[in-house]
Amino acid sequence: MDRLDYSMEIIDVNDKKQTDALLSLMNDYMLDDMGLNAELPEELGAKIVKGLQHQNNYMGFLLKEGIRYVALANCFIGFSTFKAKQVLNIHDFVVTPDYRRNGAGYTLLSNINDYCKQNNYGKVTLEVRKDNEKAMKLYLKSGFKDCNPRMYFWENIF
Repeated sequence: MDRLDYSMEIIDVNDKKQTDALLSLMNDYMLDDMGLNAELPEELGAKIVKGLQHQNNYMGFLLKEGIRYVALANCFIGFSTFKAKQVLNIHDFVVTPDYRRNGAGYTLLSNINDYCKQNNYGKVTLEVRKDNEKAMKLYLKSGFKDCNPRMYFWENIF
């Protein structure tokens, strides 16, 4: 594929076309080796949309090539007390398989970084699986690096 012309949209969680694209891309993510290797259950999809509609710190970004949505970043706005500025955390990041290695991921990350710089965010954060070397290469190329001091991502599952 030649270099493509991409455009970014900020997700309106009340726009069915955009939420359908979000769920389609989340399904691509779930089917991936870095996901669950299984389809997104329909009932979970409905819960995701409803949950995001009630999440006042959600900000999602979709990347389009022509009329096709090809990449997604589900993000959440936090606040850095050390910087006294908002922080954007990229929670989910996915490029549909047939658009990988075509600049879509890099373009979406660049657009998100530009958006945050223009809107005076303190930083953009993300988490990445230790075994996801392809994603880490993309993130490094896009200006991300390991935290200094190094941080760990922990969880307490209920």
